[in-house]
Amino acid sequence: MSRAVAFLGLGVMGYPMAGHLASNGYDVTVFNRTQAKSDAWVKQHKGVAASSITEAVEKADIVFACLGDDPDVAAVVEQSTSALKSGAIFVDHTTASPSLARKLHEELGRLGVGFIDAPVSGGQAGAETGKLSVMCGGAQDHFDRAEPVIDAYSKICRRLGESGAGQLAKMANQIAIAGLVQGLSESLAFAEKAGLDGRALGEVISHGAAGSLQMVNR
Repeated sequence: MSRAVAFLGLGVMGYPMAGHLASNGYDVTVFNRTQAKSDAWVKQHKGVAASSITEAVEKADIVFACLGDDPDVAAVVEQSTSALKSGAIFVDHTTASPSLARKLHEELGRLGVGFIDAPVSGGQAGAETGKLSVMCGGAQDHFDRAEPVIDAYSKICRRLGESGAGQLAKMANQIAIAGLVQGLSESLAFAEKAGLDGRALGEVISHGAAGSLQMVNR
């Protein structure tokens, strides 16, 4: 397989993720709805800015996307289908729905294109440092081809099952975070009502058993 890849969507996550691909020697073609963002990326990294989605994906063995929501992903895939190479793999890092992932898996499969739903966790900091957690769903052989490339910006990348499993894993991730944030909020509310300094409390307990990434960063 060649080292030609495409990255669609250069937001706060996609911009640094595509940058890690470039710095790891991949031939990256980028596309963003705002052309100025693509041009800025090319000035910072070695790569090519495409003027359309079809131009971006036509030579890519793996296409990555990091977009906003289900309608964005569906629209981008629809615009890609006429230009995607048979045998290519489309990796979607958007946090979207499992049902959409399964639908796109079937649609692209009929064109001889693989699809992996691969939402990420770690936020902007994780994208910038290349230490994202990537949760994947899709066929094993497609994952095996994509995983070494995803490694450019991931701390851990795992296949959780067939198509849709990555999005289900992201749901579980968000449930865990929501519960933790709720607990932290209750803790701070109690401390303030008891007359404690919330900031000082956070500094102390973050170094003990109650410490967590959410406590330190949020």
